[in-house]
Amino acid sequence: MPVLGTIAAGQPIPVPSADTWTATPEETIELPGYLGGDLTNIYALKVKGTSMIDALIDNGDIVIMQSANTVADGETVAIWLKDRQEVTLKKIYHEADRIRLQPANTLMQPIYSKPENVEVQGKLIAVLRKVGD
Repeated sequence: MPVLGTIAAGQPIPVPSADTWTATPEETIELPGYLGGDLTNIYALKVKGTSMIDALIDNGDIVIMQSANTVADGETVAIWLKDRQEVTLKKIYHEADRIRLQPANTLMQPIYSKPENVEVQGKLIAVLRKVGD
């Protein structure tokens, strides 16, 4: 599976523009056999930051995402913030007139945005972590 880039677990990071995006993966990884089920439209991203540390997603981990346009409240998702042209990994909650992107780190504040400014890029299906050298 290709690792397509980096996703922020902290402050959102810019999405690559057409002139900086490459279709060539940064690296490739082999998925563990226990990841069964529907593995269509999946991709991997390297995590940068610690905003999801209480959900056991740490800096340097690889998250396996499945492309999705709609998700349920409380799911961990890759979100594109259109007005900032940035992407982040957070838990999503639909509130009355806004979307709350909630970090899983008590030291960090949620991001609030208008629904029309938020585009779900994918939902988390697995986290891979290398332990030791």
